[in-house]
Amino acid sequence: MDQLMLHEFHNRRGAQFTEVNGCAAVADYGDWRAEHTALRQAAGVLDLSFRGRLCLIGADRARFLHGQVTNDVNKLRPGEGCYAALTTLKGRMEADLNIFCLADELLLDFEPGRAAHITARLERNIVADDVQLVDAAPHYGLLSVQGPQAEAVVRATGLFTEFPSRRMDSLKTTGPSGDIYLVNQPRLDVPGFDLFVPKADLESVAEKLLTSGGCAVGWRAFETARIEAGIPRFGADMDETTLPLECGIESQAVVYNKGCYVGQEVINRIHSFGHVNRELRGLRLAADLKALPQPGDKLLHAGKEVGAITSAVWSPVFGANLALGYVRREANQPGTELILRTATGESPTTVCPLPFVR
Repeated sequence: MDQLMLHEFHNRRGAQFTEVNGCAAVADYGDWRAEHTALRQAAGVLDLSFRGRLCLIGADRARFLHGQVTNDVNKLRPGEGCYAALTTLKGRMEADLNIFCLADELLLDFEPGRAAHITARLERNIVADDVQLVDAAPHYGLLSVQGPQAEAVVRATGLFTEFPSRRMDSLKTTGPSGDIYLVNQPRLDVPGFDLFVPKADLESVAEKLLTSGGCAVGWRAFETARIEAGIPRFGADMDETTLPLECGIESQAVVYNKGCYVGQEVINRIHSFGHVNRELRGLRLAADLKALPQPGDKLLHAGKEVGAITSAVWSPVFGANLALGYVRREANQPGTELILRTATGESPTTVCPLPFVR
């Protein structure tokens, strides 16, 4: 497992490390609850450099990618972006992607551990297209500032005088070692910005964000806030068995009038003439659980298996055990009472709409 570019930077701040999909990440800095509070009430600074980053270059890059993903890439102008799914011919997900249109390239940002798979999938479909794929991860890091005070923290660094106002929009400034890109990217249910930074400038930018009021935050706090916000993550709540229409990303990621792409026939047919048999739901678990459920633990209704857990957490915001999971249509209406079956026994759980509300 490769170390983060800023491993020593984090180590000096008392970081404990973990792995996400086989990639190194900061777990926490010793007080994950304080880090979680920063994400909710102030501004948390995360090193997301373990995520994958690919650039598409070449004259046909937009047309090519448009035919591979569920969203409309052709409409993007420099400085704009979109969220999309990469699907198989059967409409199943291979990845979810943040796509950013830059002046001379398309930048893809995605979950860690998926770069080889995504590269192979795209390269298989390049025939006579003028398209080349470049792995940007060794050259650019990714820092993210999330929380109500995210803009104030980024502004206080002095790096940017303008800010992208719309979600997924980006702009750039020139740093000592190359261009630094700022993206309006709320990764939770609060304001947020991502900064794509040249490797040589990564530590100095991270230091500026922390000295400008940001709190160093690790994966545990971020994942807790993500589940509280009801946001699915590929590799946890979405995988190669999942349709985009099942996991709550359809409104953001799928455009139905964009023309052909891989998987379009299946996805459009379900949208127009049918329905999915299961959907991602929030689940409020029993307060007295001996242990949080594990992915794959079963959900029952009237003695019949109707779903399974994908992610679970104890929530400081709700003061409750919360989970995400797939539940079949006949039992997934908010308020429906289910039974959770785990290795430690059975307990009641209630279906909730997403995002969770207090």
